[in-house]
Amino acid sequence: MMRIVGIKRLHGSCGVEVATLIEEQKQVSVIAPLADFWADPTGHLSRPPAGRTLALADVELVPPVLPGARVFCIGLNYAEHAAEGSFRDQDLPPYPTLFARWTQSLSVDGAEVPVPSNEEGLDWEGEVVAWVGTPLVDATPEAAAQAVIGYSTFNDLTARKAQKLTTQWSLGKNGDRSGPIGPMVPAAEVGDLRDGRRLRTRVNGGTVQDANTSQMIYGVGETLSLISHTLSLRPGDLLATGTPSEVGYARTPPQLLQPGDTVEVEGLGVLRNIVVGNHCRSVGTAV
Repeated sequence: MMRIVGIKRLHGSCGVEVATLIEEQKQVSVIAPLADFWADPTGHLSRPPAGRTLALADVELVPPVLPGARVFCIGLNYAEHAAEGSFRDQDLPPYPTLFARWTQSLSVDGAEVPVPSNEEGLDWEGEVVAWVGTPLVDATPEAAAQAVIGYSTFNDLTARKAQKLTTQWSLGKNGDRSGPIGPMVPAAEVGDLRDGRRLRTRVNGGTVQDANTSQMIYGVGETLSLISHTLSLRPGDLLATGTPSEVGYARTPPQLLQPGDTVEVEGLGVLRNIVVGNHCRSVGTAV
């Protein structure tokens, strides 16, 4: 399985580059600078990496995300999750509930995610993210689905108290480093999510979510098509496809992630992060 990551060299000033991850050899092979990659992602993925092979120890892994990319998120995309939250005892809406993340909230596998000072903990939301690979304007669902260049495992870690202060979710969905995203796997290797891919979330080794992407209400193609009729989508934009049921706040009693907890999402590989206290929080730098 090809795995695409973003890197920063620890020695040098190359900026962010896109590379293939060769995990078993603890290496990365450079494909192209970030902007060059997203100017022609299909072309770059169709040929072998042209750059140097570097030791993982000599680079920092970062999300391969353009600073101007948009991160769209489906809030309620599994029926049982909708029932445990905003749409209990109500009919599902005809269109997906959408909200946005800022790219500065994204992090990677292994990142430490701090609990904000006014929260009792963080909630897990294991998901899969779709990466847009070609421009989309007024696209059909079929064309939008074909425009997806790859998928990643994602954890939409949520500050529930902040999320529920108002009807708008942005504050609770953009905590520092609260959007860890795994390596991108080319769409050709994944297929249609509606065909079914197991998605599991574990906390300290115990399973807390176990579902299948075939249970999604709104498909990737139809959601990207909907968005494209209002604003133009560009290569490098992302769509988080929503989380299944059994999030922490809906449990009896509620269960939230505490400093020291390890949370893992398994979908396209395993995305593992450690929750830390607010004293570990620091202002990040945009990619």
